[in-house]
Amino acid sequence: MATSDVTVHRDGRLTRATLTPYTFIAPAYGLFFAFMLGPALFAIAISFFRWGGLRPPEFIGIANYQRIIADDVFWISVRNTITYSASSLFVVMPLALLLAIALNSPTLRMKTFWRAVYFAPIVTSTVAISQTFLMLFSREFGLINITLMRMGVEPLDWLGSRALARIPVIIVIIWRWTGLTSIYFLAGLQGIPADLYDAAQVDGANRLLQFWHITLPQLRPMTLFVSVIVLIGSLQVFDEPQILTGGGPANATRSVVQYLYLRGIEQFRFGYAATIGFILFVSIFLLSMVQMGVFQKKTS
Repeated sequence: MATSDVTVHRDGRLTRATLTPYTFIAPAYGLFFAFMLGPALFAIAISFFRWGGLRPPEFIGIANYQRIIADDVFWISVRNTITYSASSLFVVMPLALLLAIALNSPTLRMKTFWRAVYFAPIVTSTVAISQTFLMLFSREFGLINITLMRMGVEPLDWLGSRALARIPVIIVIIWRWTGLTSIYFLAGLQGIPADLYDAAQVDGANRLLQFWHITLPQLRPMTLFVSVIVLIGSLQVFDEPQILTGGGPANATRSVVQYLYLRGIEQFRFGYAATIGFILFVSIFLLSMVQMGVFQKKTS
């Protein structure tokens, strides 16, 4: 049985036409396994071993998971990461939405310029950003402390105080990610039909009612997308605290990914670092599922 549409013989043998598509997609699957799925599975497996990289791995079962329960530094990093995530979700997202509404205003001039300005932080080198904020928050010659002294306030040790060190990190996170998030919201706003607002105006709805009953419901898919990527990004925060404070003072700003880096890269405890990474992966996955479930219930 042979026609131009038939690619499988009666005995189940594949023809060249059937194998050709798989030949083209095979490199993509190979790269995915080699650089993503393969290392992820290896990390999960190595979390059950003690391994320093030089000697053969030593199987220790769930000892790494038991040890992490009593690891005070790990729980400090978890608390710090939750703080960064809460700041991202409850500060970055509202600010980004307000900024997107302003950028979408029909009366705004030079829209392209302002969109480029707010997008600039995400394409700027993190090292350059952090160095700039290091100078701003410097205790000796920082602009912020100079301003405080002119107001009669004693200079603060922003980066050396356990009570204050998280504030500069949070400010950098907010400053860096608000612009990009606003671009996502702007795309969502531009997808809302103008007829809905016209009909609302005819019915006498003011801007606040239009925002509450039209803008927010229409933005739910984009809000879900933004909240998920913001959550994932904030739970994996590394650059900002690493460059600003190095995780100090006394682990006051250390994130979970920083702690993973400390154990794995600096101390060569790869099995323990893999345990931290697997716990972080599970946490991100579960929280993302909860977010999508909450939004689906609100939409239905």
